Amino acid sequence: MVGERVYRHGVTARTAHWLWALALLVLVMSGLQVFNADPYLDASDKSDPHKRVLGFTAAMQNGEPIGMTTIFGVTFNTTHFLGYTDDGMGAESERAFPAWVTFPGTQDLADGRRWHFFFAWALFVAFVAYLISAALRGTLREMILRPSDLPKLVPMQLYYLRLRRDPPPHGTYNPLQKVAYTVVLFVLFPLLIITGLALSPGVDAAFPWLTVILGGRQFARTWHFTLMALLLVYFATHLILVLTTGMWNNIRSMITGWYTLKEHDGVGP
Repeated sequence: MVGERVYRHGVTARTAHWLWALALLVLVMSGLQVFNADPYLDASDKSDPHKRVLGFTAAMQNGEPIGMTTIFGVTFNTTHFLGYTDDGMGAESERAFPAWVTFPGTQDLADGRRWHFFFAWALFVAFVAYLISAALRGTLREMILRPSDLPKLVPMQLYYLRLRRDPPPHGTYNPLQKVAYTVVLFVLFPLLIITGLALSPGVDAAFPWLTVILGGRQFARTWHFTLMALLLVYFATHLILVLTTGMWNNIRSMITGWYTLKEHDGVGP
């Protein structure tokens, strides 16, 4: 019923949600700090400029330093943004990503790794706790895409595009939300964790076969970076939907657990 308040998110889900937000922010920023030490990605089992997918560097042009970004062999001038940019100390230097998007800001590989590993474990603990809690509460099955949801995907997309007045009948989560949650929870997150473990020297030494399966250390870096980018796309979309579908209602529900039903919320099986 429109206007009815329902208890949608439990304590564990809300705690995990905000821990994910913090952990992912630090992981992205510290990950870019680590990436700055070797600012390139190669589709190879080892470093190979001939198989470079992405690279950042600096050079001199007309007596001035410039930053350059190369994507699949095509080079762009990205001075002041990528390649030659803010060094965190009031100047600019050869640096893939600027100080304001890395953690720590100044170049510090050792501290970057420490922060990255710490929050990687925090994310893993929150992820496992969330899955267990959702399974016990029975909400996990509501988030998983089912064969019966497939015919509703296109009508739901048409509704989002304002080409359809009403969405197809759905439960707590609509079919497009189920696609997103299924992919993120059971594909992106697990692969991000696996590729991250493969990049750990300790794990690589104990389980060298993991790196081999991923195509080598450089391939593992490429997979890890790509998965991070995909996850950022998902969260950007998530934020847009939060802002455009009742920002206060959505944020309040993730703080208190209580959600006020809107038109078309939770209709149908």
